Amino acid sequence: MTKRLVEVIWLPVLLLLLVEYGRGVKSTSNYLIGLGSYDITGPAADVNMMGYANMEQTASGIHFRLRARTFIVAEPEGNRVVFVNLDACMASQLVTMKVLERLKARYGDLYTESNVAISGIHTHAGPGGYLQYVVYIVTSLGFVRQSFDALVNGIEQSIIQAHDNLRPGSIYVSKGELLDAGVNRSPSAYLNNPASERRKYKYNVDKDMNLLKFVDDEWGPIGSFNWFATHGTSMSRTNSLISGDNKGAAARFMEDWFDQSGGGNKSSEANDSIEIPRRISSIIPLVNHNHHELLEVAASFESPVGRSTTRFSSPARRVRSAFRQADRPRFVSAFCQSNCGDVSPNVLGAFCLDTDTPCDFNHSTCDGQNELCYSRGPGYPDEFESTRIIGERQFKKAVKLFNEASEQLVGKIDYRHTFIDFSKLSVRIPKENGGFDVVKTCPAAMGFAFAAGTTDGPGAFDFQQGDTEGNAFWRLIRNLLKTPGQEQVDCQRPKPILLDTGEMDKPYDWAPAILPLQILRIGQFVILSVPGEFSTMAGRRLRDAVKSVLTSGDDNTFGENIHVVIAGLTNTYSQYVTTIEEYEIQRYEGASTLYGPHTLSAYIQEFKKLAANLMTGHPVERGPQPPDLLDKQISFLTPVVMDGTPLGVQFGDVLTDVPKNCTFKRGDEVTVVFWSACPRNDLMTEGTFALVEILRGDLWVPAYDDDDFCLRFIWSRPARLSPQSHATIEWRIPDTASRGVYRIRHFGAAKHLLGSVKHFTGTSSAFVVA
Repeated sequence: MTKRLVEVIWLPVLLLLLVEYGRGVKSTSNYLIGLGSYDITGPAADVNMMGYANMEQTASGIHFRLRARTFIVAEPEGNRVVFVNLDACMASQLVTMKVLERLKARYGDLYTESNVAISGIHTHAGPGGYLQYVVYIVTSLGFVRQSFDALVNGIEQSIIQAHDNLRPGSIYVSKGELLDAGVNRSPSAYLNNPASERRKYKYNVDKDMNLLKFVDDEWGPIGSFNWFATHGTSMSRTNSLISGDNKGAAARFMEDWFDQSGGGNKSSEANDSIEIPRRISSIIPLVNHNHHELLEVAASFESPVGRSTTRFSSPARRVRSAFRQADRPRFVSAFCQSNCGDVSPNVLGAFCLDTDTPCDFNHSTCDGQNELCYSRGPGYPDEFESTRIIGERQFKKAVKLFNEASEQLVGKIDYRHTFIDFSKLSVRIPKENGGFDVVKTCPAAMGFAFAAGTTDGPGAFDFQQGDTEGNAFWRLIRNLLKTPGQEQVDCQRPKPILLDTGEMDKPYDWAPAILPLQILRIGQFVILSVPGEFSTMAGRRLRDAVKSVLTSGDDNTFGENIHVVIAGLTNTYSQYVTTIEEYEIQRYEGASTLYGPHTLSAYIQEFKKLAANLMTGHPVERGPQPPDLLDKQISFLTPVVMDGTPLGVQFGDVLTDVPKNCTFKRGDEVTVVFWSACPRNDLMTEGTFALVEILRGDLWVPAYDDDDFCLRFIWSRPARLSPQSHATIEWRIPDTASRGVYRIRHFGAAKHLLGSVKHFTGTSSAFVVA
């Protein structure tokens, strides 16, 4: 009896110990990993978009929402690093500083400027006004507090999520070529690089995608981040809908793919037939009803339905939330930017609008005019289709790399960070016959070719790319602002100076001088955080220089098994970086290389120092601190005074409804127009302005929202200063949509003359998709 009792008591305990031992033996985790994601969409109306510097490009709705996506990797008892990927044009020095202040207040010295990197994907379809230097906020009529706050709050929340989700896990790296998502938009400048150097590379842009796969010990794959170089300019300079462009689209496609396919299964590998995931695959509404029965159900609902002017919870019912399992981490996928300076997603090439012939090779003009030369995406003339295609190509490659990832990251986590004054940096340049020349960088300045723009978004007037002379008229205009001195002219040569931004400080600094340089290490994976847009060859030279340092010496912990990626537009923004040979040609990128012809050499010199200190374990000096100009910011953007409707009309009422007794099919577009109010009254952060619902039983279930590629929220006023406005919701019915009864809803907030804000909803009539 005693023996039996011992067996009953101890046998389960022994089995449990064996199971736990087995788990420990099989576990390959060597880090703590955590991921987070949060809405940073910002104001969807009235605010100028950042990227093209086109004052007429003002936000008026949402193509799909913007997000901050974060990963944290930590040694259990040691260092940690944070990488934040923003669906924004670029990082902002001011945003970075304020995020770090909040992190210090919350976590002490756990997260600092040294181990936190904040990087932008370079979409040109996000709200501007969040940078602190004058030249970057002129077109947005100065500083836009809503844009700034949306970024700071969203980044902080995404880091909090990642921190709270830290759990044991492993990271795998995978690399492969993506051939059809980028072309060189300044090939004449690239060709000025030495032929011997160009022969080392098969393409004139980088085709490699580098992907990290994050695997939780308990839950399996929980996310992926990848780096690939292509511009966020699939959406044109005339677009007015907020959009993450091709990289934001790719992130949504991959997150939905994982949520709906049980991602990571070999049966879910990407191939030519893979489809962008459907949003309502788990919903099977009214499948046993015939067409006439569906029409009868739809007709039984009156329009408008459920209008309300009270606080509501519906926008929190995100469609994406329906895919998440409450007991596991949310899957986060980020498509990060790299050395994209001269890389365009408009892969069909640049053509003249008037003649439909290729633009001039050296200057990208049409009969001498740059305004007529535009590049074309693969979906030409539909920029939304081009965005989808380039996003889908990146998504498919990422899925393939995700499923193939087998090389595990192992080794220490470390980082180095410093601030460098690039306006007056001494740089040692090796001579061919030995020894060094000492040259200097210059205060920031922009050349005449900067104003010509690129084939992705041409400038105006008579500016041309490749201009090394300038002209007297524009020099006269320039001199009204600031006449550059002879030392600056000589330093920037052969760039003819159009704007001497580095020496302009009224009402405050026009351009940055002090820049952050940063290296993050996760095992054999190294991220170079650069505060600008490196051209293809400039990025190659920087990567090679850092790699040569990291793989040299007797204490080399990498061997040849090292991955070095460039994270562009990180921590602040300082425009472009080209090779000295590309700088001589003065295409747009060379004219936008702020600190003169030796800018790249300065980066290489300083990054080699950081890499050497990373290898030896020595600390680096913090360097001079950049200014905090928040208190000096000026804004000329008018606030929302009030919203109104005609007599007898309420906010949320339907102005144009779906046709009665109408049946739609996949591929059709359903359009509903509501009486609305300015979206700046409530940004609907982590919510939605537009919702497509499907009837399941007697319940309306969310199917698509304004974070979906197929649903567009468009806001407009009948007149410029009118308090009245409309919300047009366009739903292009996807090929994967289920048949059934649907309706479209609009959510908004109206501001009254005395300042109070009330929320409202509007609902269309029900209709059938058959």
